[in-house]
Amino acid sequence: MESYVNEFINYLAVERGLAKNTLESYGRDLRQYYSYLNNDRIDAVNQASRATILAYLEQLQSKGRAVSTISRNLAAIKSYYQFLVRERYLDKDPAANLESPKLEKKLPKILTISEVEELLKQPNSFLPTGMRDKAMLELLYATGIRVSELISLNVSDVNLEMGYIKCYGKGSKERIVPLGSIAAKCVQEYITRGRGKLVRTYDEPALFVNHHGNRLTRQGFWKIIKKYAQEATITKEITPHTLRHSFATHLLENGADLRSVQEMLGHADISTTQIYTQVTKNRLKEVYEKAHPRA
Repeated sequence: MESYVNEFINYLAVERGLAKNTLESYGRDLRQYYSYLNNDRIDAVNQASRATILAYLEQLQSKGRAVSTISRNLAAIKSYYQFLVRERYLDKDPAANLESPKLEKKLPKILTISEVEELLKQPNSFLPTGMRDKAMLELLYATGIRVSELISLNVSDVNLEMGYIKCYGKGSKERIVPLGSIAAKCVQEYITRGRGKLVRTYDEPALFVNHHGNRLTRQGFWKIIKKYAQEATITKEITPHTLRHSFATHLLENGADLRSVQEMLGHADISTTQIYTQVTKNRLKEVYEKAHPRA
């Protein structure tokens, strides 16, 4: 079992270029599936049937797993069986034609423009860490990149003169994202006056580093944004993607076309970007109901 799963994960990494987090999720889901098979006294994956897989999904549902979790598990199992059949480890795919459960699309939580401005005011720009934090927050809101992309940035990925950054999204796909003048100024300030006081070696490539001089982690950034949200007295639930969601929604509200926003966010499918149009529709409805005398 372990060798099959490892071979499959290696295939996903090399042939399909999936991100590390996705690979870890697939591996974890498949090992849980194998554990279920063993507990159900099914000794090998080739003994599982369509009914077995459906029973497993029903068990996940009975344990209160989210629809998104069940859907991800099924995606892992289906992809795994397709791989086993293609490599001739199996003759028949028991997961063929199984449909994923309908996902409830949750609208992303976003900040208003005034809330974003209040958040961006919080870092102390006289301190090296404050310059770094200001540059990170401004950069996130200016570009809409993912937090994982933010902390992966190297100094060489930023072109302040031309006003763009180069980042690598899911599947290591490279994209160029324009950078606004305010964010560019903050990043320049950090590089010129703050970063040199945080790095320990001259050959450190990372743009954003922690107080040890190493590349900042996702957890490190999470603590930073939570702290500033509290200082800005923002009561909404903040996630690492809050500024990304706000970026997309504010662009669409101000007339940006959907395809351009899709390109900047690095979405492979425009349907992923379309959820932000629902957010703007809801906000327009709220404005209408508050402002129109006969609403």
